[in-house]
Amino acid sequence: MILAQENGRVIGKPDKLFGVSSLAKERIAEKGREQVINSTIGVLLDDDGKLVVLDSVMKAIRGLAPDDFAAYAPIAGLPAYLEAVKKAVFMDEQPKESYVEACYAPGGTGAIRNAISAYTKPGDRILTSDWHWSPYEVVAAEIGRSVGCYSLFDEEMKFNGSAFGEKLDEILKEQNETLVIINTPAHNPTGYTLTDSDWDSVLTSIKAHPGKKIALLADIAYIDFAGDARKYRSFLKKLEGLPQNIMPLVAFSASKGYTMYGMRCGALLCMAPTAEAAKEFKDVMTVESRASWSNGNRAAMTVIAKIFEDEKLLKKVEEERNAWMKVLAGRGEAFVEAAEKVGLTIFPYDSGFFITVPCGTVKRAEAVGKALQEMDVFVIPLGSGIRVSAASNTMDECRRLPGLIAAAMEKCDKSGGDYTL
Repeated sequence: MILAQENGRVIGKPDKLFGVSSLAKERIAEKGREQVINSTIGVLLDDDGKLVVLDSVMKAIRGLAPDDFAAYAPIAGLPAYLEAVKKAVFMDEQPKESYVEACYAPGGTGAIRNAISAYTKPGDRILTSDWHWSPYEVVAAEIGRSVGCYSLFDEEMKFNGSAFGEKLDEILKEQNETLVIINTPAHNPTGYTLTDSDWDSVLTSIKAHPGKKIALLADIAYIDFAGDARKYRSFLKKLEGLPQNIMPLVAFSASKGYTMYGMRCGALLCMAPTAEAAKEFKDVMTVESRASWSNGNRAAMTVIAKIFEDEKLLKKVEEERNAWMKVLAGRGEAFVEAAEKVGLTIFPYDSGFFITVPCGTVKRAEAVGKALQEMDVFVIPLGSGIRVSAASNTMDECRRLPGLIAAAMEKCDKSGGDYTL
């Protein structure tokens, strides 16, 4: 007898990511780390397979007082933290045509959860691309929403602005509001970054619905490992001064840029078109937070606040991060170059933790994943493609992976098309 209500869930369904990751760990225990390529992990690892943690951030954590750990934080977040988040997101170019407010969330996931809950209602569909971080769907389903998807890329492997506009039109014919999630820069799972013209296309489609309420959420989880900080934040200026029916939102996460994955620290920010909408955001977010996690991680918030209050410490954090960003960029470049040499098609990769190889069908992607496992290579089958983690693989592994993937594809295709391995 199942006592819990299903409410759209598939109770007991195993998590694919952690399932493949467990198989990789078992193979490593059997054969040794040098004999296995584990490309399932979504965190930045050094060449010895250890988690990268910025020394400057660790120093700030060790310097916390007992009250910084034990005392409750305000529901919306420590004031100093909220100011620090605004600096982290916008740097010294704070929006001039928008009213900015922020509220703590436990990581980017919490920010996404609050955005969906506050700006849509039960039964609504939200909009994101077909290639996306799968927890978007889990979060939406848990609070009674669903996800509609548009094709991220067209036949020329460019951003599919037409598909975006058509899907948005479809959704807004059925409902009076929606939330659009754009994960950029360094999109998970493809590594794509929307260009200025891509953003212009998105905003043109959104502005075509003046009678609808539209929240536009920029999920910037990987922005601090994308490249030049100012260049990759320039798109935020396009979100200023939009019509009053549009609410631009930003989901901030300290997990990647500050290597604080387990401390669950993030925030949701608004770039409201009016002071009234900004106040409404702050009031609603306080209720949303109180009704879900209540108070946040005071220690994590204090660390971020201290970093931005100390120019020397902030500089050290940025220097360390930039050094690791170069390592990550080198790994990504090595994979892309090797893919070109062996003729392996990948989705347009600009930067970030992940690269995706399209396989055509779900069945073929699953088969390629299994064929790779027979070669002691572990990747994540994701829909009709496979996701590779440049963040967790060495430069040498990134050079070798395209050839191994191409070989696995060839093996699957020689099976006669049924992909039974």
